[in-house]
Amino acid sequence: MHDEKEPDEYTGYAGHAELDDDHVESEADAPRRPAAKRVLLMTAGGVFAALLAVGGYGAYNIVTAVTDGGSPGTDGRQGTATAAQGPAEPATAEQAASVAKDFLAAWGRGDVPAAAGLTDSPETARAALTAFHDQVAARTLALTATGPAPAGTTGGTTGGTTAGSAGATTGEPAVGFRVKAEFEGATGAWEYDSALSVVRAKDGRAVVRWTPTVIHPHLAPGRTIGVKPLPDPVSKPTDRNGKPLEGFPSLRAVLPQIAPADGATVVAGRAVVISGGPGKEPEQLFVLTPPTAPQVKLTLDADLQQVAEEAVKQQSAGGKPSSLVAVEPSTGHILAMAYSPLNFNRAVGGGQAPGSTMKVITSAALLQEGVTPDTVVPCKETTYSPRVWHNDDAGNFPSYTLTDDFTHSCNTGFIDKGLEKLQPGTLAKVAREQFGLGLEWHIGIPSRDATVPVPGNKDEAAAGYIGQGQIQVNSLLMASVAATVQSGTFRQPVLREDAKRVTAPGRLPSDVARDLRTMMAKTATQGTARAPMSGLSGQVGAKTGTAEAGSGQATNSWFIAYQGDLAVAAEVEGGGHGNSAAGVAAAQVLKAGGKG
Repeated sequence: MHDEKEPDEYTGYAGHAELDDDHVESEADAPRRPAAKRVLLMTAGGVFAALLAVGGYGAYNIVTAVTDGGSPGTDGRQGTATAAQGPAEPATAEQAASVAKDFLAAWGRGDVPAAAGLTDSPETARAALTAFHDQVAARTLALTATGPAPAGTTGGTTGGTTAGSAGATTGEPAVGFRVKAEFEGATGAWEYDSALSVVRAKDGRAVVRWTPTVIHPHLAPGRTIGVKPLPDPVSKPTDRNGKPLEGFPSLRAVLPQIAPADGATVVAGRAVVISGGPGKEPEQLFVLTPPTAPQVKLTLDADLQQVAEEAVKQQSAGGKPSSLVAVEPSTGHILAMAYSPLNFNRAVGGGQAPGSTMKVITSAALLQEGVTPDTVVPCKETTYSPRVWHNDDAGNFPSYTLTDDFTHSCNTGFIDKGLEKLQPGTLAKVAREQFGLGLEWHIGIPSRDATVPVPGNKDEAAAGYIGQGQIQVNSLLMASVAATVQSGTFRQPVLREDAKRVTAPGRLPSDVARDLRTMMAKTATQGTARAPMSGLSGQVGAKTGTAEAGSGQATNSWFIAYQGDLAVAAEVEGGGHGNSAAGVAAAQVLKAGGKG
């Protein structure tokens, strides 16, 4: 007899397997074995045939890789003889600890074939571990066994929750382990806990039961894990004091239009993500580099924006479209912007006839043609261009001055004096060169410029002098008109300080600005704007506007005003007289933020 050799130690590489209690011998040992055993040493094909005849783990894995069938403890083959069943006892805790140690060491050093060979499904494990290595691409990967895990656990724990595996069997020893991955450029290491369970192969070896949860507790069949770019960061602009603006209804569509400053660096960021699988949303596991976007401070004032939102909400009750814009005359900063309905930003994108608020610009043109605030400009009940024109109130006032016509908003006086003193195109020129209307504004979001056309006949000219006809403006533009009068200088309104502004080709003469402020002040205290402006003190000025909307339709309400360094314009479609709906809204904002 000869001495029996101890079985070879498992090397950890796929393709090496022990066959029952025997092992492959050298040529010198061959004569002492039966001829049936020596067939293992002949050729590769002979080895494969012998493995099929003897059974065991190597045969199981080869057939499984081809047929995608079989499982630990089953044959998984077709058309071959079934060998004797392997050991029935589960792997011991010591064996589980040993194979786990070898598996984790091989995986950690990047030896995927060796790690996969220590599982019950080498080909599947090899593909999954290779994908993890390539897609996650950690700079270093450390895997450390943390001791026995609850029986049947193959997914480990994360956040205190045990993740089990449908393939685990009660009684299979499990080993917990911690994964620590480090990445180039990451701010920290990615760490998480997982676990694996150990089973017996048919040849008796202890091997890792393969399941995707070995890689990560949340990984499931059909899902993938890897580093992916995060969505481009969405800028969340704040108001000028750093307060958030997301909660304001009128700004929901505005804020996404705010782009980072020119030259600012936007970092998309990267994260380890599990994705794929029917009906599954991507799951973010670890952020390598967070997305960053430069903070943008808008010129808006959150406190004033809240008042503007409420004012517009009140005036739009009953379905009347409306808008309001507040501007700081000394800077051109837009402090508030509100509108209703919310499907269209009419505050900066709308176009409506401004009614008698246009008389501010008509007055500026007349003052530069030699008319003074005290020049007598009779307010007749009816005048012709040859079209027939009337005033809101009946009566003839032959002694009215330009200031009186402005204060009481007399249409006929402005039409008569405009046709007498102004050349076609003069109104458009003053509007453009001194008030900036008709220039291409860049406020920080898309906006509509004013339309002040050159009239083709006297009827069109007459309509323009009182803000009717083809003139098209919005609350933003008319708030700027009020701001230009208050400060004496056109400053293009902006939502952000780095916006590229346009400048007016000319400048409003200082004496004209002074006279306009005097006329607007009288309108606010004694004229058509006195009701909504009551209670406001200091430097105040206002002008009402009532724009015709068509036969049988309610007139549109307009109101522009200022108090100190705050100018406001409001409009309410179908709101009636300017001193009612629009005037009430504008006054609310002035009382909340105006300074005398």
